[in-house]
Amino acid sequence: MLHVKVKTDEAKFMIPVPYVLLNVGVAIFTSKLLIRYANKWSKPHLEKKNISFTIPSIDKTELKRIIKELKKNKGLELVNVKAEDGTEVIVRL
Repeated sequence: MLHVKVKTDEAKFMIPVPYVLLNVGVAIFTSKLLIRYANKWSKPHLEKKNISFTIPSIDKTELKRIIKELKKNKGLELVNVKAEDGTEVIVRL
């Protein structure tokens, strides 16, 4: 399970993200339909700026392998950021 902790001066909270949700997210973000629509929606904006770019298709199997490897490293701290105003964000497996 992925744990996201956010601490500010006013509040602090933790968001647990199960690996099942990560796998569902991978399935959604790598779907050909979503990538096709993202390219379609971004095309007018990119044409205004004269930029030629298309979002490439993403390999679902590689992302699933990454999540599988992350499961083996419980307790690993992926992100630990502290801002000058005291806000702190920690992402831990």
